[in-house]
Amino acid sequence: MLSALQLLIGLVVLTIGADILVRGSVGIAQHLRIPHLIVGLTIVAFGTSAPELVISLKAATEGSGGIAIGNVVGSNIANILIVLGLPSVITATLCDAKGTGRNLLFLLAITLIFLALCWDGELSRSDGVILLVLFVIFFGGQFASIVSARRETPTEIEEIDGVPTSVAVACLFTLIGLIALPFAADAVVEGAIGIATIFGISETAIGVTVVALGTSLPELAAAVMAAMRGHSAVAIGNAIGSNIFNLLAIMGITATLIPVDVPPDFFDFELWAMVAAVFFIVPFVAMCWPIGRATGALMTLAYLAVMYAALGGNVI
Repeated sequence: MLSALQLLIGLVVLTIGADILVRGSVGIAQHLRIPHLIVGLTIVAFGTSAPELVISLKAATEGSGGIAIGNVVGSNIANILIVLGLPSVITATLCDAKGTGRNLLFLLAITLIFLALCWDGELSRSDGVILLVLFVIFFGGQFASIVSARRETPTEIEEIDGVPTSVAVACLFTLIGLIALPFAADAVVEGAIGIATIFGISETAIGVTVVALGTSLPELAAAVMAAMRGHSAVAIGNAIGSNIFNLLAIMGITATLIPVDVPPDFFDFELWAMVAAVFFIVPFVAMCWPIGRATGALMTLAYLAVMYAALGGNVI
């Protein structure tokens, strides 16, 4: 099927393009002697979320609000249930890291705010500005916390392997990444719309499942590798931070540039699944319980159930 092939190729190029963009950007930043802290908080953070951003922007310009929002909501569901759940099957994920409770509370609050902003059927430019203001507040708080921690115990953010040392090569990497991402996003959106049309599946369902899972694969691979290396304690922080970034930065930027229509079927299941996923991990963080293998397996199965529910009821 041409649409499926187009979607697959788009997701592959999207992942590779984002990786190349991050490596090139970090190479340039290192040449300019920008501190690794700033590199990690800005270039790497934005670069690794580039797939979600370019897809949501592209979908919004095409008038496919279901894919634009579904991509972010689906990514948030995946980040908790499978990106956090699957590594927990390998080794227990600790939930007692400093600041985890505060960040989870913030995620819960902005998830409900996002729900309220979507309630009238549109994410307007003013809604986008609200999300971006909240992101600036969150980003500023995180930046201040990290700077304070570094003063007490100076540390370095681990450098990304394979960063080009040559400025020319770094610039070439950055250029290739910037060129590849829009074309890849176009292929993903067109392929997803084609599949939705052929099988009679809503754009929201496609965005929440196929597109969202595809853009979350890099995070999933990284989380599994971290668990295998015994670094699972960082997984919950990454999941919470990524979800906050998706809701505030990705949807904030998208809605500010292009108002996004919220399809009515968005409220049938997918949005509530995202809210439920956030509430699911609240007791683990509140009580500092580790997420063990049994719970991780349950979360993984729950994600498969969400995928089935999102697609099953819409297939002809």
